[in-house]
Amino acid sequence: MWRAALLFALGACALAFNAVAANYPCSGSKGGVSHCSGELFVCNDGSISGSKKVCTGPQGGGGAVRNLLAPQPPAGTGDCSCRSGRICTGPRGGQYCLSDSGAKSYVRR
Repeated sequence: MWRAALLFALGACALAFNAVAANYPCSGSKGGVSHCSGELFVCNDGSISGSKKVCTGPQGGGGAVRNLLAPQPPAGTGDCSCRSGRICTGPRGGQYCLSDSGAKSYVRR
């Protein structure tokens, strides 16, 4: 009887631990959140998070994302780095910025 109670308690602890280990914006290899750019999370690796959550930190929220996602000149005509907060529009309408490694980080539709 006490073994069953012990196993139940250990199982409950394991489930609680998994619930705490939820996905957060910029988790894993992205290294966590660096700052907000409008309502988007900019990760420590320089990319933007694909999270559906809204960044409500001191630099985020409000209508800033509308300005951030306004149509921009085609890539190659300016700074499209994620850290700068500038989102560029590709030839087929995809909106992206460039991470520190130079990889395109697309904005979730």
